[in-house]
Parts: sequence; C-alpha cells; structure tokens
Amino acid sequence: MAERTLIVFLGTQLVGHLKQDDDGAVQFEYADSWLNLPQARPLSASLPLQSGKFRRNKTRPFFAGLLPEEEIRRVVAGAFGVSAANDFALLEKIGAECAGAVSLRPAGDAPRDANPSYREIDIRELSQKLQSLPQNPLLAGQAGIRLSLAGAQGKLALRIDAGRFLLPLEGSPSTHILKPENPRFLDLVENEFFCMTLARRIGLEVARVEIQSIDGIRYLQIERFDRRLGKDSRIERIHQEDFCQALGVVPELKYEQEGGPNLKQCFDLLRDVCSTPGPDILRLFDAVVFNVLIGNCDAHAKNFTFLRDGGIVRLAPLYDLVATSAYPSLAREMAMKIGGERNLASLSAKNWHRFFDQAGIGQASARQRMISLCSQVLDALEKLDREDSPGANIVVPLVRQACARLQTLR
Repeated sequence: MAERTLIVFLGTQLVGHLKQDDDGAVQFEYADSWLNLPQARPLSASLPLQSGKFRRNKTRPFFAGLLPEEEIRRVVAGAFGVSAANDFALLEKIGAECAGAVSLRPAGDAPRDANPSYREIDIRELSQKLQSLPQNPLLAGQAGIRLSLAGAQGKLALRIDAGRFLLPLEGSPSTHILKPENPRFLDLVENEFFCMTLARRIGLEVARVEIQSIDGIRYLQIERFDRRLGKDSRIERIHQEDFCQALGVVPELKYEQEGGPNLKQCFDLLRDVCSTPGPDILRLFDAVVFNVLIGNCDAHAKNFTFLRDGGIVRLAPLYDLVATSAYPSLAREMAMKIGGERNLASLSAKNWHRFFDQAGIGQASARQRMISLCSQVLDALEKLDREDSPGANIVVPLVRQACARLQTLR
C-alpha cells in the first residue's frame, strides 16, 4: 500500500498533513507555513506546535477522537466498504465536517466555508432521514455527505436557517445536531431536554436545546456551540477538542476504569490549558456536582470539551447531560470516580472531601458551593415542575433524592 495523505485544515487554513504509511501506521506533521504564522495554534494540547512528525501513539488520540464510536462506527465503515479499525480510511470518507474547526481532505480539495453548498430538504425527507439513522448513521455513503460526529448515538447534522432544513454537502458547515429517540431508552429526548434545561436554569453554561417532532418522531435539536454566524451570513467554525483528545487518550479508553482520564487529571488539564483557569475550574466543579445530582453516570472525559477561539482557550458549554440512572439496564458506576468511589449511591463525605482536594478548591468553600448548588437545583425543580416541563416525571424524583443526600453530608 502506497503512502496516502490527507490535508488537515483549521477553518480554511492548512495546518498540516495526516499520512498513512505502507504499514498502515498514521502520522501527523504540522506544515511549515502554519508554524511560521504568528497566529498559529495547536490542534490539541496533545499535539503541541513543533516541527517533525508525531508518531501513531501521539497522533491517534486526536484524530480517532473525531470519529463516531462503537456500532455507529462499524455501520459507517460498512457503508464505505472500509475497515472499522482504519481511522485514516474513515477520515478520508467523512472527515470533511467534524467537531470543531478541523477538516480533513485529499490533496486538491479545499474547505467550502467561503462557498458552502447545501441541499434543502422538506419535512417529509427529514422524517425519512431521521427514521433511517439506525441503518444509515450520519447518512454515510449518501452522495455529497462527508460528516463525522463523535459518540455512540445516531445523529444528523444540518444547517437550519429561518425554518429551512439544509443538508450540508461536501463538508460545508452545519449549525445544528438532531438526536432522535432511542428505542432502547424510553423518553431519552425528554430526559436530556429536562437535564439541560435544569442546568441552564441554575446558571450553568450549556448547549441550547429544544424538542421538536416530525411525523411522530421526537428529536432533540441542539444548536452547535462550535459554529457561529459570521460575515455575509456564512457559518464560521470554532475549534474544539475534548478532554480525551487533549490528554492523548484514545476514545475506546475514555472510561477511567479502562485507563481513561480521572477527575484530578481533568482539573489539572484546565490549569495547564485554559487562558483563565480559575472560572473554568469552578465551572467544571459545578458540572461534576450537577451530574451527581441528576444521576448521570456517563460523564466521561469525552463529554467535556475545550473551545479554542483565536488565542482564547476555555471550557466549552456542557452537553450530553442525561439522567442515566433512570434506566435500570445502565450501569450505576460513574465514568470517573469521585474521591475514589465509583458507585453513585455509595458516595460519602470522605469521598467528597477527597474530590475537593483533587479539584484544588478549599474544603469549606467547596462544600458551601456544593450545598448552594443543591439549593439552586431544588428551587429550579419547583418552577420546572409547575411548568410541566418535558422529562420532569423521569428526572425530578432522582434529583430530589440526590440533593437530600448531599445536603446531609458533613
């Protein structure tokens, strides 16, 4: 097999080359033209700006982290007739529109940001595409679709403009992600909507979501925080990297029990990477407590992300907030331990005190912040309950119990 190359762009600027050698090993190298720019910035904290090649063990965590996971990855690979284990082949097929500002393209193919291409679809076609996601995730293999989204759930990315649904072609930027109901988990859309809404009500920064329905298909519509409207109504990409990518951890090892990141590493990463780490450390602290309150045991390191916007690096809005404890078939063990404890129901004051130390926050102020967060959550629950918010009947009992447990800890 001859060496193959993909051009790596951030927005419309060439930043480097991803290569697969004769043995199938993948390497990345920044372009000299990028390194010489005053505004040059790294793709990831795990890929610092430097000349020379990053070998496979350094390259793979970031680039594999752009791809879908588990069954979605296998189905997408099958649609293109490539191996699900071949990151390079998958990125060659679907890497033109990824999370953040990164785009991977063959030589001679440039990003379409300046001249994007879309195809408008009507409600009937949108309904068909949502229904087909289990068999055709990310619309892989359909003409002109070159989209990659990380995660293990079926999703659809579109540009939504004044009520019109626009299918991005050839890697043109999207603005929204659509997540339809999952037949395995009853009312998952309502569950996530309520958790995200509750988080927003207490002042946490979260992605904007709403519930929509077409032909009886309910879906969560999520506004992308890594996109914004720029000049001439063109969509600009904002670069992002999740914590696994930043820490150089491959996606299949995202859970702490499998060797993935722990909370101390996440807080240390904030101190190392963020432009103003103080506020972001408190935001991550609040996120950890909130995930415990809603019973979200799947808050692994790929569910926390940095935004790299120009020279500013900050914690991105929260996303994928779900009360997983509402589903008996899902694990009760947390993706990342809190003070050495994985079991949600077994968290003690001792575990929380250890967590406060791991976060690097003083014991008294950390406990006060946690108790205050519980009070804010309970107040918001009362209002959302009265508003008959979708998902309340699923999440509210879990949250009340969790708040009661935390408020009695000493």
